[in-house]
Amino acid sequence: MGLGGAWNAAGYEAADVAEAEAAVAAALDSGITTFDHADIYGRGKAEAVFGEVLSRTPGLRERITLQSKCGIRLADGERPGVYDLRGGSITRRVEESLARLRTDALDVLLLHRPDPLADPDEVAEALTSLHRQGLVHRFGVSNMSAAQVALLQSRTDVPLEVNQLEMSLHRRDWLEAGVLVNTPEATGNGFPHGTVEHCLTAGIRLQAWGALAQGRYTGRQTTQAERATAELVTRLAEAKGTTAETVVLWWLQRHPARVAPIIGSVRPERIRACADAALRHPALSHEEWYALWLTARGAPLP
Repeated sequence: MGLGGAWNAAGYEAADVAEAEAAVAAALDSGITTFDHADIYGRGKAEAVFGEVLSRTPGLRERITLQSKCGIRLADGERPGVYDLRGGSITRRVEESLARLRTDALDVLLLHRPDPLADPDEVAEALTSLHRQGLVHRFGVSNMSAAQVALLQSRTDVPLEVNQLEMSLHRRDWLEAGVLVNTPEATGNGFPHGTVEHCLTAGIRLQAWGALAQGRYTGRQTTQAERATAELVTRLAEAKGTTAETVVLWWLQRHPARVAPIIGSVRPERIRACADAALRHPALSHEEWYALWLTARGAPLP
């Protein structure tokens, strides 16, 4: 998301390509081989810069999993931003992403946001066509509830394999929706209960965007709960011979849903700090996992 420079109509520069090359190299060195894009990132420049890196690095495309998303149209002049999952729009956006990325196919395509006007049969037809043409190998969704995923899956034989949601030690509504059942606190939790359970049942991999919680526990605390959590994260990292970033990601990965965290940074040092999350099994005990949750929560469980 951070590749390509400013989110404007200007083209990318040589420095943007160098930044992308450094980020990709750091990721590969850290055992990270999946790269998550969206057609709107940098107004297309993130994909374009990555495509430049692919073209300059023979053999790189075969070493990685390339994922992108479509379904959001950014505001343009007086036209507001909208969601657009019409069949023709999905097809056009994929073709444009492939051109920017300079590749023949996406390994994974996610539908970025639910479009209330989307016809599930039309969406299914577009996905089936993209798959049949070999332009997309696998599919998923982003920011969708269990009911929305189930409806779409009921209209297509193409498996939906991913649901990408905001999930972190800070953004815990996905977790707490399941434990606040039959409590007054449940009314304040907006996460659609049953979504995590549906994904587990259906074999849908959860991907977590915002997984590092915008650095709240690794250097940028503003509340007492965040400071206490950051101190605990640091102690655990030192005890386990790893980094604070890894501990924050391990907390997600320790969940039975096998959450796949998205780092979201282009800084090589930040990427390398996450290497143990890719290379080591989450080394958090039951008690340590709960300690992190309760400290970040700042209140006892119901």
